[in-house]
Amino acid sequence: MSAVELREISRVFGTVRALDKIDLAIAEGEFFAMLGPSGSGKTTSLRLIAGFEQPSSGAVRIFGEDVTGVPPYRRAVNTVFQDYALFPHMSVLDNVAYSLMLRKVAGPERHRRAEAALEMVRLGGYGARKPGQLSGGQRQRVALARAIVNRPKVLLLDEPLGALDLKLREEMQEELKSLQRTLGITFVFVTHDQGEALSMADRVAVFDTGRVAQVGTPEEIYRRPASRFVASFVGSSNILPPDFTEAVTGQRRWASLRPEAITVTTLGEALRGRIVTRSFLGATTRLGIELPDGTKIHASVPAGQSLPADGQVGLNFPREALHLMEAAT
Repeated sequence: MSAVELREISRVFGTVRALDKIDLAIAEGEFFAMLGPSGSGKTTSLRLIAGFEQPSSGAVRIFGEDVTGVPPYRRAVNTVFQDYALFPHMSVLDNVAYSLMLRKVAGPERHRRAEAALEMVRLGGYGARKPGQLSGGQRQRVALARAIVNRPKVLLLDEPLGALDLKLREEMQEELKSLQRTLGITFVFVTHDQGEALSMADRVAVFDTGRVAQVGTPEEIYRRPASRFVASFVGSSNILPPDFTEAVTGQRRWASLRPEAITVTTLGEALRGRIVTRSFLGATTRLGIELPDGTKIHASVPAGQSLPADGQVGLNFPREALHLMEAAT
């Protein structure tokens, strides 16, 4: 039984079709990411699972139960929002315990459970503080503790790291994954940041204009994108036209070639080009290389690699690194 299923789900707002007959099945205990640009439908899908939106057609199932039309408070899910939505006048402990109070859990028991939730997110001893006395990362942990204190079967996370700086985001990515393993519950994570999705998720659904373009493991999505959109949105890739691919493989297909798969040499490789741009990225240098036919290819080489002064280089890559996608039209 899947933890969450979306079956033939469509959502229409006036003349805008936000979702167009999507199907998704999310396994119990899975860390599942919904990835896509703004307006792709990922947040609408999350809101349908939470119950904040209702589908125009189709069904939402949680652990086999059809919850279409069921209000949020009657679903076995909790949501963590990007803005945290903490009560500034309440202590951290009371913020975490608030939903338990609404459910009329006795004071000693709700405080015990709230303190246990704070311990799980490494905020033991912070219960007496107010949200304004915490850092952004600590407030994020409070929001997580508040979401897990009710012991939901599914935790929904709506771009919860978007307000944090880079270092805090990286730290929270590790903590979220660790917390998910500890709890053993299903996490559904919405993000537009492909790095977050690839680093944390067991599987990723890539959304494009209201449809699911591809579902797979991070490695599958990265190494074997199903379309030009997925290849260009997930990481950096060379999207190569059918003429190029046909010359290399004999098949007129669009292809994806990741920059790190390319070896740049000064030798007389069959494929040669001229360096037109160089971008220093710390451990690597990103090269923009123009081929004789005008095709531009990006390659990543180790920083400090010796390159010819005239910019004339040879290119080589394993045949399996050239991933064939859509047929030429």
